[in-house]
Amino acid sequence: MKVDGSIGWKLDRAGAEARELEERGCSGVFTAETGHDPFLPLAAAAQATSRVDIGTSIAVAFARSPMTLAHVGHDLNAASGGRFVLGLGSQIRAHITKRFSMPWSQPAARMREFILALRAIWATWHEGAPLQFTGRFYAHTLMTPFFTPDNTEFGPPRVFLAAVGPLMTEVAGEVADGIIVHPFTTEKYIRETTVPALERGLAKAGKLRSDFEISYPCFVVTGRDEQEMARASAAARQQIAFYGSTPAYRPVLDSIGAGELQGELNAMSKQGRWTEMGALITDDMVDAFGIVGPPEEIAGRLLARYGDIVDRTSAAYANLPNDDQARIIAELTA
Repeated sequence: MKVDGSIGWKLDRAGAEARELEERGCSGVFTAETGHDPFLPLAAAAQATSRVDIGTSIAVAFARSPMTLAHVGHDLNAASGGRFVLGLGSQIRAHITKRFSMPWSQPAARMREFILALRAIWATWHEGAPLQFTGRFYAHTLMTPFFTPDNTEFGPPRVFLAAVGPLMTEVAGEVADGIIVHPFTTEKYIRETTVPALERGLAKAGKLRSDFEISYPCFVVTGRDEQEMARASAAARQQIAFYGSTPAYRPVLDSIGAGELQGELNAMSKQGRWTEMGALITDDMVDAFGIVGPPEEIAGRLLARYGDIVDRTSAAYANLPNDDQARIIAELTA
């Protein structure tokens, strides 16, 4: 199993952080789009590393056009020598329309077309194919030599797609190179909902499972003593409660018989009772959503639960000393 680490947004530290993760044994270095641009730190990471994948987990697709992301993806893939992974996510309607002031409709269908548009643009640059992409949501029919990159020796980047529901998951299987499974996921949901939807998408495209990667950055609750375990558990409860308040994620709670909790969490979130929400997450729920145990047992428990499904995970145990983290990574990647 591959293990990915994450770096922050500070440009004067991004290269050093990426190099440290590479030296620790990570397979990839990823950024997230939260309060800062996700791409700028990866330019530094590309120059500071030589082996690891670099990528976004995730960048918001619908905040941009396929053409803008085609350029960014191409440039980072070229700068890293073919190691870039363009991880995309849809976000939710309110953020797309109210925060980004961009259109929203039929997210799964729109995302499918978005990625196909990316591939059409890259085919023009890398294969010389005429740019004639016309869809329901996007149209790209003009490309001149002046706007065509000339450093095309590494080809286009891989595309990973974040998905929770079966429709978006099926799109990932059909048009992407990998899926980023949401941390708010249970083993039951992955096996009974995610994997079947992926298989339908792969079948549509005539792709093999071996040509596709499943990335699952699951919750990890660990620590060297009771106090550290308690802090890690409390943090996980808060995050699980935050995700659980999202109506679209109720089917994940349903997978462990806790669907009725979604309404209560949603109501509390609207009242701003964020801290109180975590108290509703039980020990059994933490165990269902995460890998729980002392540092020396984390790798074994993660492999036992997901080793037959997941191709890559994340080094989500930053509360541990570097030597403990390196040992877990070595056990997972062995």
